[in-house]
Amino acid sequence: MAKASVRQADVKGKRCLVRVDFNVPMKNGVVTDDTRIRAALPTITYLKEQGAKVILMSHLGRPKAKVVEDLRLGPVAARLSELIGAPVKHLRDCVGEEVKTAVMAMQPGDIVLLENLRFHAEEEGNDPDFSKELASLGEVYINDAFGTAHRAHASTAGVAAFLPGYAGFLMEKELSSLGKLLESPEKPFTAVIGGAKVSDKLSVLKNLLEKVDSLVIGGGMANTFLLAQGHKVGKSLAEPGLVDEANAIMEKAKSLGKQVYLPVDVVVAPKPEVGVPVQVVPVSEIPDDQMALDIGPESRKAFAEIIKKSKTVFWNGPVGLFELEAFRGGTMEMAAAVAQVDGLSVVGGGDSLAAVEMSGLADKIGHLSTGGGASLEFLEGQVLPGVAALKDA
Repeated sequence: MAKASVRQADVKGKRCLVRVDFNVPMKNGVVTDDTRIRAALPTITYLKEQGAKVILMSHLGRPKAKVVEDLRLGPVAARLSELIGAPVKHLRDCVGEEVKTAVMAMQPGDIVLLENLRFHAEEEGNDPDFSKELASLGEVYINDAFGTAHRAHASTAGVAAFLPGYAGFLMEKELSSLGKLLESPEKPFTAVIGGAKVSDKLSVLKNLLEKVDSLVIGGGMANTFLLAQGHKVGKSLAEPGLVDEANAIMEKAKSLGKQVYLPVDVVVAPKPEVGVPVQVVPVSEIPDDQMALDIGPESRKAFAEIIKKSKTVFWNGPVGLFELEAFRGGTMEMAAAVAQVDGLSVVGGGDSLAAVEMSGLADKIGHLSTGGGASLEFLEGQVLPGVAALKDA
């Protein structure tokens, strides 16, 4: 899985076409969360210091192959310029004569940001002519956008057919940290899987079961497992159609000698809103007119103990509706436990990252994976097109 690093590329004075993931939240033309921009800084700074001409490309939102003014990358260029302390020129398209002219006029150390790739249908269609036109802007290709590596798009896979492709530092870190989880995790290894639906994470549960010692399940998806155990879950979010799959996972865990931990108590309320009455009940006593919206105190304590004793932990998905304060406790306690792991801790998925940021413990986590869907597909054992396209180490 090891890929050639940007460190091994000859970049001095070269036009380096860099795929970054600047798909960031914005409001009124201002970036409201610059985490993904900051994640790309090590690669951009390195290239600038090496005297490369840095041509950045990214998508933003879902413009559906047409120009959407609110999805232009100008505000991103402005924020990057502030963070890096150097001018970043925003170009008004990603292909065409004007773009080519601007790129050919670049001096070593210059940085430009191409316009939103998804203004062109050919980007998501991985069109070979579009890929070739993008590739003509550079002499070296660097992919530092792990979050889009599971998509076979022109900018993530197509251009690598025309230019030598290398992994940026963020891509390298993602592959190394996630690779350790699959290839050589220090034991005991615990996976904490939450979020709303079992259906979203069925494949990753099955693949991780082979690798982990313990599987901790929380969030909405735990309700389907509770149904499989014969409990009633009231009005809670659940997928009755996947009860057989949940049972199969628990049976397989048993045959492999692995432990599956489910909540023993939950925080329930009549609906997921601010100000509703909440109570803690055992999972065997969820009232018919209530919803389980967080794990309870006993579950938190048990889960935290398992996590703290582990040498390797992967966490994806909150264990409750953490966006509302009344149902935040479980997820915050999981964040605190993961932050105390004496070993490798990896957190992936947008909601989990938001929860870790909210807890103020982000700097205590070993690796924060920026790729939600990509990290799950990687851990399912799938080949990611954006990774496969790069040169092997």
